[in-house]
Amino acid sequence: MRIAVISDTHDRFPTSLPKKLRGADEIWHLGDVCDVTTLAEFELIGPPLRVVAGNCDSDPWPLTLDLKREGRRFHLVHIPPTRAPRGAEFVLHGHTHVPRDETDAAGVRWLNPGCITRPRHGARPSFAWLTLRPGQPVLWELALP
Repeated sequence: MRIAVISDTHDRFPTSLPKKLRGADEIWHLGDVCDVTTLAEFELIGPPLRVVAGNCDSDPWPLTLDLKREGRRFHLVHIPPTRAPRGAEFVLHGHTHVPRDETDAAGVRWLNPGCITRPRHGARPSFAWLTLRPGQPVLWELALP
């Protein structure tokens, strides 16, 4: 299973992005969509689109999503919590506009795809591919839009 993970579109994204997301089994948006019409092109790609609300969103998306894929437990949220929720193996968040791939002392992996439109602290615009295969380590790869 291959999941495209994006965050912090803030009403816009590079025109090349929808084409790059073709082939995804799912698309996860980690908040700060802002205008819901921003998602129209992503919905047309075809795979399920999962969205959590960010601090700049007014649409009634959930604040968090807990998903299980290929036997792994994922917690999706916009603003990173101070601790991982019980049972989460992976916490995926946006908000900081900086990519992240860290594993904490409890073994929870914290992932952020960076920002597609306005990266911070010298980061480049990015999204990520999350690849899940039974019996294999989870693969997290940053990509340029």
